[in-house]
Amino acid sequence: MELLSIIMLYAAMTARDYAYWISTGLLSLMMAGSAYMYFTSPAIAASFENLGFPAYFRIELGIAKLLGVVALLAPTPRFLKEWAYFGFIVSFVSAFIAHTAVGDPIMDTVMPLVALTILAVSYVTYRKRQAIQHTTEQAA
Repeated sequence: MELLSIIMLYAAMTARDYAYWISTGLLSLMMAGSAYMYFTSPAIAASFENLGFPAYFRIELGIAKLLGVVALLAPTPRFLKEWAYFGFIVSFVSAFIAHTAVGDPIMDTVMPLVALTILAVSYVTYRKRQAIQHTTEQAA
């Protein structure tokens, strides 16, 4: 009976649900991976130094990214998810500006915009899922 419930759950998922989970999963993997690199990679440490940031900022940003991933993936209150999305937006826009200002290679300046696009898909589909869930709860 359990297997049938799982199959029915996947059958009930819409394209919006798939878009949400794929974009949120990809965003979370990117942020967890970058946080790991912030803690372990000498090249990333050198990049932060080149950008003019102090070493402690790299650690703070890595911790913030991990907390943001937890907020997006765990069943947390809506306001925490909203703050995580906002924090990632600030991070991506700031990264784009910082890399552009120091004349970094085009890949370093474009990647924050790619991440911002993935975040936008995740956020829009999250909000649509929330609206539908709210409507369903009111109808019940």
